[in-house]
Amino acid sequence: MTESTVQPLADTVVLVTGGSRGIGAATVRALHRDGAHVIVHCGHDRGPAGRLAGELGERARVLVADLTDPGACEQLWTAALAWRGRLDVLVNNAGAWIASPLDGPSWAEGWDANITLNLRAPADLCRLAIQHWTQRHDGAPPGIVINVASRSSHRGDDAEHLAYGAAKGGLLALTKGVARGYAPNVLAYAVAPGWVATDLAADADLSGVAATLPMREVTPPTDVGEVIAFLASGRSPHSTGATIDITGADYVR
Repeated sequence: MTESTVQPLADTVVLVTGGSRGIGAATVRALHRDGAHVIVHCGHDRGPAGRLAGELGERARVLVADLTDPGACEQLWTAALAWRGRLDVLVNNAGAWIASPLDGPSWAEGWDANITLNLRAPADLCRLAIQHWTQRHDGAPPGIVINVASRSSHRGDDAEHLAYGAAKGGLLALTKGVARGYAPNVLAYAVAPGWVATDLAADADLSGVAATLPMREVTPPTDVGEVIAFLASGRSPHSTGATIDITGADYVR
């Protein structure tokens, strides 16, 4: 099947935060292939995002915003909305695996950084999206938010990353609350990957990790991108509120 014959996201406008690499870039490519107009957000380095948008062409737009800065989410949303006059799907993918060791000042700093980037920024963007979608005219399709959580959302993270696990757990609670509180105008989903071959895992021995996994390989980012693209299509509206685990059976609930 080719782009010319299958475009379930034709004319859909999607904002993907952290869209320049890893899961974000794989998601952008899948959405674009399926017909979407995609805003590729990046935090600081415009280079990878610009190259990706250049590869994809006129249905891709780069926007830069440091989501840890006060007011950045609103500025990003306003700029994204102005591109095509509307936004149909929000993919909250931007995040970082930030340490929060027990000893020393890094504890408080780690908690602040994790909550700001991994929970507060997605929450602020969800708020703006909900306001936009609930004010649309009758008959408009529901808006869709997809939050990229983590296996750590369910089981917690390691001792050096307690705040990361807590923030990602909060992201799941946020997703469920949005789904329950704003249906049928808003559909909300989460995906919870385990080990994924991205920059986030760059310091890990991925070959050693792969040997411990049931699939004997670390999840490629394309697996996550494909699930997000499906959810963005709106083809399973009664799955709203659900979390899709993408761990290759490494973590099974």
